[in-house]
Amino acid sequence: MAMTKPISLDALRRHAVARTLFKPTTLARAIDRLGFVQADPIRAPARAQDLTLRHRVRDYRAGDLERRYARLAVEEDFLVNYGFLPRETLALLHPRIARRTWDAATRRRAGAVLAFVREHGPVHPREVQAAFDHGRTRNAWGGESNAVTHLLDGMHYRGQLRVLRRDAGVRVYEAVDHVADERSPADKAEALLRLVVQKYAPLPSRSLGHLVSLLGGGAPQLMPELKRLLATARKSWPGAEVDGLRWIWNDGEDPSSCRHAPDPQVRLLAPFDPIVWDRLRFELLWGWPYRFEAYVPAPKRLRGYYALPLLWHEQVIGWANVGVQHGRLQPCLGYAGGRAPRSAAFRSALDDELGRLSTFLGLGA
Repeated sequence: MAMTKPISLDALRRHAVARTLFKPTTLARAIDRLGFVQADPIRAPARAQDLTLRHRVRDYRAGDLERRYARLAVEEDFLVNYGFLPRETLALLHPRIARRTWDAATRRRAGAVLAFVREHGPVHPREVQAAFDHGRTRNAWGGESNAVTHLLDGMHYRGQLRVLRRDAGVRVYEAVDHVADERSPADKAEALLRLVVQKYAPLPSRSLGHLVSLLGGGAPQLMPELKRLLATARKSWPGAEVDGLRWIWNDGEDPSSCRHAPDPQVRLLAPFDPIVWDRLRFELLWGWPYRFEAYVPAPKRLRGYYALPLLWHEQVIGWANVGVQHGRLQPCLGYAGGRAPRSAAFRSALDDELGRLSTFLGLGA
């Protein structure tokens, strides 16, 4: 049922921050509550998944997810992009029907590799390479990559393999048979859409449409149902019109609640943290554009290679590029308003956050 109580942009901002910065918990519970954690291989100063989890997991250290992954009911897979999600969610995504159909030769190679993995057990790509020489292929960024790695990636996406663990960052695969889910396609589509809305709400209607298009990567076979559901969600899911734009969230939420108190800490967020992930919402809520510029040519960057949004209370007031030299953090800070807040409270909170970041990275005092 849609809300009729007036909602302000200030209330949406507080709600967007408070609902995802829950009290730190265990790693498994944090991933379950988030529903999905986007992954990125760049370390500047740590991978995006680690930077996201450190705010939500007690005593989290960089690399904990990779070290503990094999013992968790968590999977690497594709949802709206690549990342980590609760194992039970895979039943909504598989059997996945890829948009790109393999030719007969690729199907034969995949079948031979799958038979090899089933016979030999968990495999590192170099073990498959030793048994199969399929040459080289062009990867999505235009460079060359090992064709076996490319094939394994495609087999993982199509649900033939799963990531058992990583060795020095490299995926080790095993064969998998996904558990069948007896829900109808429409019910699966609704579960997926509610999962991503739960993660990224409150959302402008246009952003919800963008999420549905991205879900076409995670569950292309459900796109007809997702498109139909999008029209329904825009009209009848809980939400409100604010400054001429329709905003949407899940059942049981009240963005106007006075429980959404400002967070007194300074937090440096991953570029893909749910608070800042949606760039349209970011600009609407905080009044300035944030962009991820790691793949932008250096002369064209406005905020830096891996600028971490800087959150204070419920305001994202700037960013930081953080390096490490001689075992110590080297932060370079910028502010949307041109300069840092002058208050002693901000300076103290910033020092505390840099201290937490150092501990997370395992650096000395």
